Amino acid sequence: MDHLSLKSGTDVRGTAMGENADLTVAAVREIASAFAFWLGEQGFPLRIAVGRDSRLTGEMFAAEVIDALVSSGCEVYDCGMCSTPSMFMMTKYESTLCGGSIMITASHHPSDKNGLKFFTAKSGLSSKELTDVLTYADQGKKLNGKGKVCRGDHLGLYCEQIKNMILSKLPEGLGGIKVVVDAGNGAGGFFAHRILAPLGADISGSQYLEPDGNFPFHSPNPENKEAMKSISARVKETKADIGIIFDTDVDRSAIVTSSGAEINRNRLIALISDIVLKEHKGAYIVTDSVTSDGLSEFIASRGGKHIRYKRGYRNVIDFASELEKQGKCAPLAIETSGHAAFKENYFLDDGAYLAVRLLIEAVMLKKQHKELDSLIADLKQPIEEAEVRIRLCGDDWKEKGQKILSDLEAWANKRFALCESYEGVRANTEWGFFMARMSVHDPIIPFNIECRVAGGLNKTVKMLSEFLQPYDLDLTAFNQYIKGE
Repeated sequence: MDHLSLKSGTDVRGTAMGENADLTVAAVREIASAFAFWLGEQGFPLRIAVGRDSRLTGEMFAAEVIDALVSSGCEVYDCGMCSTPSMFMMTKYESTLCGGSIMITASHHPSDKNGLKFFTAKSGLSSKELTDVLTYADQGKKLNGKGKVCRGDHLGLYCEQIKNMILSKLPEGLGGIKVVVDAGNGAGGFFAHRILAPLGADISGSQYLEPDGNFPFHSPNPENKEAMKSISARVKETKADIGIIFDTDVDRSAIVTSSGAEINRNRLIALISDIVLKEHKGAYIVTDSVTSDGLSEFIASRGGKHIRYKRGYRNVIDFASELEKQGKCAPLAIETSGHAAFKENYFLDDGAYLAVRLLIEAVMLKKQHKELDSLIADLKQPIEEAEVRIRLCGDDWKEKGQKILSDLEAWANKRFALCESYEGVRANTEWGFFMARMSVHDPIIPFNIECRVAGGLNKTVKMLSEFLQPYDLDLTAFNQYIKGE
């Protein structure tokens, strides 16, 4: 089969169930074998950790991956259900020092999807490295040998690491702070049971901690409106001090304050930026391209420098890492999706690590009778905002999309002030700004619009809709925002 067709950015992803399944048991096995071959070729030790989230096909795929790696002569650490960040950390613990790891997950996507994420002891695989692995899978390259499986509580190593991180700042523990954890029926329930509760937190109000790959209550996604409404209501209902919500594999998170206020996207970036910039004066904060003007002003007010880079968490992380190599201080790389990576933590995007940084701050502020959102009280919020996603059709959708963006840039340049952008087109209007770019993975052009005056959204959408009319697109998504005047 064409294994490269399963490539999605720096991950493997596909449909794992049903008649249209393309991520098959055979494909998973062949890709795992190719990863072991590639890992050996790169000089990494053939000790490989394997983990999975709660997806329905996760256990089956994990068994195939483990068997393929053992048949390649690898020493395999079977981590069972765990988080994506804990899988990378298996390459760092002195007791394991794996050369690589494979996490079986499809993040927040529907229950019929699944995928593979890969790590070496250096970092997650780059797009090119993944292409090399999948090319090897196409060629049937693999090693032959007789390996072994090491079973045990490998997730416990990660739990101890995170608990020690909390105790380094709060030696007395969490002091009874009431935390609602929402794992979305993914793999993150351990965070409540194995990290927070042993350190003295009250987790009695937590919800959806039980793994269930059907995701029966809401999408396991901190960006999902229903998911955020659910945890917000739970925090208020249980009179909790803070709520923490994860995606399926715990590499993303968001929080809710005791009032039920949702802190994600720009508010989340502002909050963690405030904390980081107190520790690193004048540092660069690297975000994805769709962050707001208000966030830029906020970061500048804290003495930081805001850089908007390309959408895609790997892009943001790699750019911050490159700044560090140039001798510039860039301690935080974060996407509006909730992917956050700290230099102090290997530039690993880790939702639990981010949550703990914020939880520690919340405990400290509680002693002063303050809330976390007091740190971002001066963050300017748009009066109106929307993300409108326009789908492109046909096999030549990439060419069509690039033509639309090129024409949009020329059109906008005659009417507005174009902003420096590493991707797509971003322009300031008299009401706010709009940005259009190609989706990282899908045949879609997302339009992000923010306005600081009432009625600006309607004006911006009407203007963009008129521009797009000649391109034979379905503009239904735009029409819902257009109001008569």
